This record gives sequence, C-alpha cells and structure tokens, in this order.
Amino acid sequence: MSPISLLALVIFPLLMAFAGFSDLFTMRISNKLVLALVVAFIVLAVVVGLPLEVIGMHLAVAAGVLAVALVFFSLGWIGGGDGKLIAATALWLGLGVLLPYLIYASLLGGALTLILLAARRYPLPERLRSIRWIDRLHDAKTGVPYGIALAIAGILVYSDSVIFQKVVA
Repeated sequence: MSPISLLALVIFPLLMAFAGFSDLFTMRISNKLVLALVVAFIVLAVVVGLPLEVIGMHLAVAAGVLAVALVFFSLGWIGGGDGKLIAATALWLGLGVLLPYLIYASLLGGALTLILLAARRYPLPERLRSIRWIDRLHDAKTGVPYGIALAIAGILVYSDSVIFQKVVA
C-alpha cells in the first residue's frame, strides 16, 4: 500500500478522534482542526483521483450542512465547533453516507446526553472534583461535548465513503 493510500485511510479517523477528545477535555473544537480536515480532504481527493464533479458534490453537501448548522448555532441548539465539525465531516462523507452518519451521530449524541444528565444528578466525589475536565463535564451549566458523538459516528461510517472506497479499490 502506498504512503498516500495509507494516509487517506488514517488521516480522517485520526483527526476525528482528536476532535472527540478535544471536545471531551476542553469543550472546544479548534478551527485549525476543522481546517485540517477540509484541506486534507481536498488534497487527498485530488491525489487519489476523485472526479471533479464528485469533489464538487462533496463541497456542495458540506456547504449545505454548514448552512443548516449555522441556523442551529444561531438558535443555540449546537455549539459553533460542532457545526463546523459536522460540515467538515460531511465533506469527507458526501451525500451517500450523510444519512447514516447523521443517524449514528443522533443516537450516540442522545445516549451521551442521557448519560451526562443522569450522572449530573449525583454529587461528584471530591477526588474527581480536582480533575478540571471531569468537574466541568459534571457541571449542569455546561453543555454536552457533542463532538464526541460526531467523531465516533464519522469513524463508524468512513469505510463507506467514496474516498475510502477509491483508496481500497
């Protein structure tokens, strides 16, 4: 397997895992990380020979998802980092894998939310309160690090994406 093929297979999962961990520990998804996802897709799509119309369709899907995410952000339903991450993920996955991705993200995000809500009903042991990210995660005033669900869902469906299939073919 060529280094480019190997990179195409692992860069998306690695960046998504980083996004999930980043959201868990800091409640932030960096603009640089989202930009890295976008640039990596464009470079790899060209290098592996995706047709321009396929690349254009992926860009259109990402733009549409970003537009919806901006509306959701303006309504306070999602965080800005989550909206940018879901759009960058849609760029990698395209229209054909978008629906399974959104279903997985919804189910995983719902489960994560329910788990956090249940855990927040009980006092956090003093020993865990000294760990900043756990204390913040337990605080009912903070949101849900939905980037975790977005990252896991993206990794789960990545093998069905056009770019993945092009590399392994």
